[in-house]
Amino acid sequence: MRLDKFLCECSGITRSEAKKKIKQGLVKVNDALAKDGAYKVDASRDNVLMDGVHLSYQEYIYYVFHKPKGCVCANYDALHDTVFSYVPMNPKEDLFTVGRLDMDTEGLLLITNDGEFSHNLLSPKKHVDKTYFALWDKPATEEDIKAFESGLEIGDDKPTKPAKLSFDKSNPTNVFITISEGRFHQVKRMSHAVGKEVLYLKRLSMGQFILEDNLALGEYREFTDKEMKYVKEYKGRHL
Repeated sequence: MRLDKFLCECSGITRSEAKKKIKQGLVKVNDALAKDGAYKVDASRDNVLMDGVHLSYQEYIYYVFHKPKGCVCANYDALHDTVFSYVPMNPKEDLFTVGRLDMDTEGLLLITNDGEFSHNLLSPKKHVDKTYFALWDKPATEEDIKAFESGLEIGDDKPTKPAKLSFDKSNPTNVFITISEGRFHQVKRMSHAVGKEVLYLKRLSMGQFILEDNLALGEYREFTDKEMKYVKEYKGRHL
């Protein structure tokens, strides 16, 4: 990668600003002053300093975020906090959420700048399961389980695909719902279809990605090595 492009990618400055930094003697590559923006940098080996600060290049970024209520899945919103009020935007400003959660929904949200990974994870052909915890206003019943298994009419052109519903026998308003689609407000609409209203909603998992108890509301972390293997699996499959 050209040195001037490397500086832009790592710091968010413009190409002209990068060239100015080089001209001013503010950039070093392997302890030697850089003189040419066209110099080819090996991002895995070369030690690049700008203004005395080490720069590292990361093409793709992957975060697990525990989304709280009240923030929206957008890069900017004039009225509300966004997920990027909690998760720092990268210098290239190309991070995005993998799918969306409603403003009043909490739980697992994946954030990345890897379009291929996101596309494959969200692809309807992949049928990735997403599991939610919901608090209903009325107790769940065995009939509700059967209705979810059969698919529900929620006002779309066709019924939902079969979904899994389970509930806490000691507190049947606490339900767990697993769907393999991503329709608009799907969990709330399916709940409404069996005469229940969702009072609280939280996503617990998405495919092989699971929200751990030790990740507090509003906190984020990078993918683990195990989760990075999942990324390779999703990107390696032709859908």
